[in-house]
Amino acid sequence: MTWSIIARDPATGQFGIAVATRFFAVGARVPYIAAGLGAIATQAFVNPYYGIDGVKLLREGLNVHDVLATLLATDDGRESRQLHIMDASGEIAAHTGRDCVDWCGHVAGSGFSIAGNMLAGADVLDETAKTYIANDSLPFPRRLLAAMRAGEAAGGDKRGKQSAALLIHGEEEWPALDIRADDHPDPLGELERLERVSQELWVHFRPSMPTRQNPAGNTDRSVIEATIAAARARQA
Repeated sequence: MTWSIIARDPATGQFGIAVATRFFAVGARVPYIAAGLGAIATQAFVNPYYGIDGVKLLREGLNVHDVLATLLATDDGRESRQLHIMDASGEIAAHTGRDCVDWCGHVAGSGFSIAGNMLAGADVLDETAKTYIANDSLPFPRRLLAAMRAGEAAGGDKRGKQSAALLIHGEEEWPALDIRADDHPDPLGELERLERVSQELWVHFRPSMPTRQNPAGNTDRSVIEATIAAARARQA
């Protein structure tokens, strides 16, 4: 009942997942990222443990095919599930159960994986892929959203639209960007608006947050405020 794109930004190494559906709060259920290691989207009859256990397996060093096989082996409901995984090397593994609702399937390319079910048709994934490939000059969040917009224009979820989400991780366990539209008449449009809002303050404040390399982060308000002011001046 969903389609999603997993991608890795070649410029920054960030992993991102964008997803949209005619269902409530898709961002709470589908996307999972193990920072620096890989990303997983679990959909159709969602099994949250595919994401929870899958990122744990990635952290333990399993390759994506072994992660996929391990997750499916313990789930008697696997034929009603859809799942795709990408790791830091660009390796991709995907599963679409035989009981998933048509149209359903998966496409992949260099640095991205797209999967969907209960869609208007195969064009949804094809147009998502084409647009992602064509927009490599866009900032990563906007490239993902542009791709999803193209899939929506090709028909998207055949039942309509309700929620969407965008999750991006860099090197840290906390997300570089995590925005959701849980119940909205134009969820992807709302994500586009929220992404623009994130450029006003969040993306400039983000480098001051604690990291594994710098556990204290930067708590000097004068430096943070000067950084934000300089960034806003450049955008003016």
